Amino acid sequence: MDLHTLTLRQAQQKLVAREITATALTESLLARIDHVEDKVRAYLSLHPEQAMAAAEQADKKLAQGQGGMLCGLPLSVKDVLCTATMPTTCGSKMLEGFIPPYNATVVEKLLAEDAVILGKVSMDEFAMGSTNENCAYKDKIPHNPWKLGYVAGGSSGGSAASVAAGECLASLGSDTGGSIRQPASLCGVVGMKPTYGRVSRYGLVAFASSLDQVGPLTKDVADCALLMQAIAGHDQHDSTSAKQDVPDWNAALQDGMAGLRVGIPREYFGEGLDAEVEKSIRAGIAMLKDAGAELVEVSLPHTEYCVAVYYLIASAEASSNLARYDGVRYGRRAVADSLIDMYRQTRSQGFGDEVKRRILIGTYALSAGYYDAYYKKASQVRTLIREDFAKAFAQCDVLVSPVTPTPAWPLAQKADNPLALYLSDILTISANLAGIPGMSVPCGFSAEGLPIGMQMQASHFNETALFRAAWNLEQRAGVKGKLPEL
Repeated sequence: MDLHTLTLRQAQQKLVAREITATALTESLLARIDHVEDKVRAYLSLHPEQAMAAAEQADKKLAQGQGGMLCGLPLSVKDVLCTATMPTTCGSKMLEGFIPPYNATVVEKLLAEDAVILGKVSMDEFAMGSTNENCAYKDKIPHNPWKLGYVAGGSSGGSAASVAAGECLASLGSDTGGSIRQPASLCGVVGMKPTYGRVSRYGLVAFASSLDQVGPLTKDVADCALLMQAIAGHDQHDSTSAKQDVPDWNAALQDGMAGLRVGIPREYFGEGLDAEVEKSIRAGIAMLKDAGAELVEVSLPHTEYCVAVYYLIASAEASSNLARYDGVRYGRRAVADSLIDMYRQTRSQGFGDEVKRRILIGTYALSAGYYDAYYKKASQVRTLIREDFAKAFAQCDVLVSPVTPTPAWPLAQKADNPLALYLSDILTISANLAGIPGMSVPCGFSAEGLPIGMQMQASHFNETALFRAAWNLEQRAGVKGKLPEL
C-alpha cells in the first residue's frame, strides 16, 4: 500500500484500527520525500529523527486507546511559523539557521493533538510573493507536482507542493493576500484562509499584521475541516484572536445545498480571465445549482481598487514589521565599522529584492507628506471593500469565483515583472482586506493537465457555509483522489 496517498481521515481510521502504525506511516512519508524531493523541492528543512520519535510516542498512545485527533499523522509546516526545535528562516538569509525559543500557538496545538511534524516547507521570503521564486534559497524553489518546471504558487508554495506530491498528509500555510488559496488552486489541493481572528497568529512571523492568517492545505475538504478543528480557537497570547466558539465543521459536510444561496460576483469574470478557467468555474457553479443551491448575481464594485489598496497597506505594515531585523537582537548581523553602517549592511545583505521593494513602497507610503494621500486613503477604500462584501452577503451565503486568472505557468516566466505577479492575486486579496474566510477547492483541469480551483468566500466566522458548499462541489467535480505522476 502506498501510504503517502492516504488522506488524513483515511490514515486516522487505519491507525485507530491498528491496521498500520504511526512509525510505518511516517517511514512511508519519509521514503516518499526521499524519492521525489529532488524534483519537487518542497522542504527547506527535514527532521526525520524528531518525526520518528513523535511517531513512536503516538504509537504508544494509540496502543492504549488514547491520543489526540491528529495522533500519528505526518504533516509539514510553512517556515513562517515558529518552531522551538526546528529552524524558522521565513525563506530568508536574514534568519538563516535561526531557531526560535518557542512554538507558534498553532504548532503547539498540532503537538497537543499528537501530530508528527516532518519538517518546514519552502516559501517566498517573508511570505512576499506569488510563485515561491522569491525564496532566498534558490535550490529550494518548489516545482508544481502536476508539471515540473511550472510554479507551485506562493507564498505557501512549499505547503501546497508537499501535499500534492504526497510528501506529507497535510500542511499549515499562511495567507496574507491569497498565499494559501492561490498555491492550493495551482497544485490541485484544498486550501483555506479562515476569518481573521479565527486562528491564532501568535508565533506567525509577521508580514502584514492586519492581513495575515494561518490555515490548512489538505487533500480534500473533510481533511481541511479536521485540521481547522485542531488549530482554531481563542488564544490569550494573540490580542487579535476572536473569542468565538469553534463549530463542529465535520457535521456541516453532511448538509446538502438546499437553501444555500450562491453569489456570483460579476467583477470576477471579466477581462484577463483564462477561457479554460472560466469554463471550469462555470461548470462548478452548474454543479452547485444541480445540488440545490440558489444562484444570485452580485456586485463588488470596488474590486478594481483591491490591488492598489492591498499593496499599499501590506507594504506599509511590512515596513513597520521588518524594522526589527536590524542585526542587534537576532538573525543576521553584518560586520561594520559603525552602528548605522551595521544596520545598513545587515539589511542590504539579509533581505532579497522583493522584500526591499515592499519595504521601500511601505516606508514611502507612511512618510510625512504622503501618509494621507496613500496609507490613509487606502484604509478608507478598504472600508468600502468590506462594505461591498457585507452588501453581497445580505443577498447570498457563499460567493464563488476563480482563484487565479490562469492555471500555473512556467517558472521564471514572470519573475522579472513584479506587476504581473501582483495582478495574479487580484481575485484573492479582497478577502484579506475584508477579513472574511476564503477557500480554494479543486474543480477541474486545463487541457495541459494543470489543476483549476474554485474560490469560495463567506461572511465573517461563517466557515460552516464554506465547508458545506465545498464538500458538495467536491462530491460532484470528479477530481477528488486524482494524483500527479512523479
